[in-house]
Amino acid sequence: MPDMSWNFRLALLASLAVAAVLPSAQTMPADLVLTNGIVITVDPRDSVAEAVAVRGGKIVFVGTSARARAYVGEKTEVIDLHGRAATPGLIDTHVHFSEAADNLDLGDARSMADVIAKVRAWADKLAPGEWVRGNGWDEGKLAERRYITAADLDKAAPNNPVYLTHTTGHYGVANSLAMKLSGVTKETKDPAGGTIDRDKDGVPTGVMKERATSLIRVGAGSPAGGGGGGGGRGNMRDGVLRIMAGFNREGMTGAKDLNITPAKWDLYKELLDEGKLTVRVTALWRGGATIQSAQQAMEWIAAAPRLPATLGDGRLVSGGVKLYIDGSGGARTAWMYDDWNRDLTGVDTGNKGYPANGDAYPAIYTQQVEMLTAAGISIGTHAVGDRGIDYVVDTYANTLKKHPIKGLRHSIIHANVPTDHAIQVMAALQKDYDAGYPEAQAPFLWWIGDTYAGNFGPKRNPRLEPFKSYETAGVQWGGGSDYNVTPYPARYGLWSSVVRETQAGAYGKAPFGVAESVTIRTALKSYTIWAAHQMFLDKQTGSLEVGKDADIAVWDRNLYAVPPAQLKDLVCEMTLVAGAVVYRK
Repeated sequence: MPDMSWNFRLALLASLAVAAVLPSAQTMPADLVLTNGIVITVDPRDSVAEAVAVRGGKIVFVGTSARARAYVGEKTEVIDLHGRAATPGLIDTHVHFSEAADNLDLGDARSMADVIAKVRAWADKLAPGEWVRGNGWDEGKLAERRYITAADLDKAAPNNPVYLTHTTGHYGVANSLAMKLSGVTKETKDPAGGTIDRDKDGVPTGVMKERATSLIRVGAGSPAGGGGGGGGRGNMRDGVLRIMAGFNREGMTGAKDLNITPAKWDLYKELLDEGKLTVRVTALWRGGATIQSAQQAMEWIAAAPRLPATLGDGRLVSGGVKLYIDGSGGARTAWMYDDWNRDLTGVDTGNKGYPANGDAYPAIYTQQVEMLTAAGISIGTHAVGDRGIDYVVDTYANTLKKHPIKGLRHSIIHANVPTDHAIQVMAALQKDYDAGYPEAQAPFLWWIGDTYAGNFGPKRNPRLEPFKSYETAGVQWGGGSDYNVTPYPARYGLWSSVVRETQAGAYGKAPFGVAESVTIRTALKSYTIWAAHQMFLDKQTGSLEVGKDADIAVWDRNLYAVPPAQLKDLVCEMTLVAGAVVYRK
């Protein structure tokens, strides 16, 4: 009898094992099963599983490969990951969402000779008088470590007007012909909230910062059909399609596009209707610098679905309004308490930057924030300098105290060097109002890190992008690229969050130190579940959990196991959005 009991127990165990892997009467087959992988879920326990099953665009199972077999039917597509990693699709919370094809790219220029050669080669393809338009230059990457000037560009293209936007987008350089066509002379005064760089005699060097960039009228004096245009709906459409394909190749499934107008919104709706919107987009509308411009943004928002409503089941979201409080770390125009540095240890004496749009703007900004908040509209404010960041978080705190609305998720865009006070206020805002979220760009440390290190200086550098301090204070943040300030692949942001290295090493490889580094586990949250929160989509995506949309990226290696240096070289092998494969390597 003991033997029969033992055999019965063996048979029972065997039947239970079979039942664990066979479909039950209640288990419907999935459309897709990913199996035998390292499934990094980014769920509240940061669980790592082996398999995911997807049905109708939703995740219906996360667990072991053995149990995933219960979801395999005759028509189920089964993909064996062979040990590859799967993560939630990565999200960029700050990207200018279009990839132009018709501009001169100076991102790889490493000397003034490179710049001159590239501009000359581009101008040679144009007729005299046509504009040369370019972007991506960064003095921190040039051997000379100085701004490009009109004198440099005149050597390259004396018969073509030239305007080259800096990689930050906050300043640029024009040649002499471009300034002449735009009416910029020695007598031209700096506009409110902008700076014309000048030589010792007061003559413009060609470098225009912040609102002074609008003085260069790109296209002025061009022949009919000349190179000044470059815009138009067709180009915008092509640019959006181009960047979506690039995002999908990089395992990216979400983007927060900033400063949009109705033309961009209508384009997104058109692409959604055509089934071509393969990246989830949350848009912030252009708020401008006046009460009237903010009211205009409110009218645009009123015409779009108001949160929590979305278009395309979370494919297109009208997220709120973008404002600015200051300028750039590259141009040394952001609003600081102390003077900016030059070349790391030098001081730009008397330059503490300034508020965006001039000294009168902060009072107007406060009114804009109160008006938008009272209307229940989310706000994202560009703030780089420590004084600017303090002004923004304090304005948010004071306004939300008057209008205690939870869930607006007001953000601080960039938040490069927050004070301890600012971090404390962010933590309180997040806890009390679900607001006050930094949207940071870790790749700044790398792509423009050499310029930043020289400008912020040794005292401020260690707290640039203070991710560890955020984590310690319980502050969540969204990761991003600010493309085209930096390249958009989010793997660069994951890597930069961990290693904090610059590209050229002009002031050493790690002038920012590593005290503010975080682990890859934390960095991944900033590009997935925390980023999804800032997209107003965290209940729908951002982690691999049952019931959520199947936005998934498959990688060639395990993010949690590789040396940090390899994070920059991750290769995406497949991307899914709502269960549909939008990229396969």
